[in-house]
Amino acid sequence: MKIPERTPIAISSDSYFFEKDKSDSILILGVGNYLMGDEGIGVHVIQEMYKRELPKYVDILDGGTGGFLLLSCFQVYPTIIFVDATMDGKPAGTISLIRPKFASDFPSALSVHDVGLKDMIEAVYLMEKVPDIHLFTVSIEELNPMTIALSQKVKDAIPKLINQILEQSEKLHLKLS
Repeated sequence: MKIPERTPIAISSDSYFFEKDKSDSILILGVGNYLMGDEGIGVHVIQEMYKRELPKYVDILDGGTGGFLLLSCFQVYPTIIFVDATMDGKPAGTISLIRPKFASDFPSALSVHDVGLKDMIEAVYLMEKVPDIHLFTVSIEELNPMTIALSQKVKDAIPKLINQILEQSEKLHLKLS
């Protein structure tokens, strides 16, 4: 069943993350700068997922360039799947799954958001309870400032990436149950 187009709802308060028990939920967190072309792939993926009917145990969040503002997510979700772009030399649109243990395991900085993201991840590892973190990356070839358009190869990767995210989420949810 396809859900009709909806206007995304902005979350303006950290209280959202504490409104219900998230102990059996998985957060899909898309990060990136939406105004930098392919670098915003994480945000584009979340927007596409928003159009779908998702399992009840999956929450999605457009993390944008949030950095430390996203720390509250790490306090309530046992499992978080990041989606981000990387310039790793692989062909554009290549999807990889990484199990980062340290901030240095995240892709090299692409824009200002990654500085905040890496700092935030270091802060997460100082917390008493650290979630199980998974990172899906999509390889990109260049940054294109001041555009929301994705290159065709990166855009074409979105359906496959969403399927991989949902498959991984199902596997991880079975472990939580």
